[in-house]
Amino acid sequence: MPVLVRIPTPLRAVTKGAGEAYAKGSNVGELIGDLERQFPGLRERLVDEQGELRRFINIYVNQEDIRFLQGTGTALKDGDEVSIVPAIAGGC
Repeated sequence: MPVLVRIPTPLRAVTKGAGEAYAKGSNVGELIGDLERQFPGLRERLVDEQGELRRFINIYVNQEDIRFLQGTGTALKDGDEVSIVPAIAGGC
């Protein structure tokens, strides 16, 4: 089941400049695995050593934050759109 994944600018060095990619998986965890297969090194930027989503990475499935769904176990279906959004901090 192909899912459109939107890649943020800071991660495009890993995706050879691609801002979008198609990946497969029945859930977000499997999708991350397929992205790693296509773009080695991407997984370590998204999840920590325990396989948990890094604090500064937000992933949305059809504009819903997976942290409020089933996390990386969130189910995917054909036609879903996944957005990877790094947290931005700043201020004075």
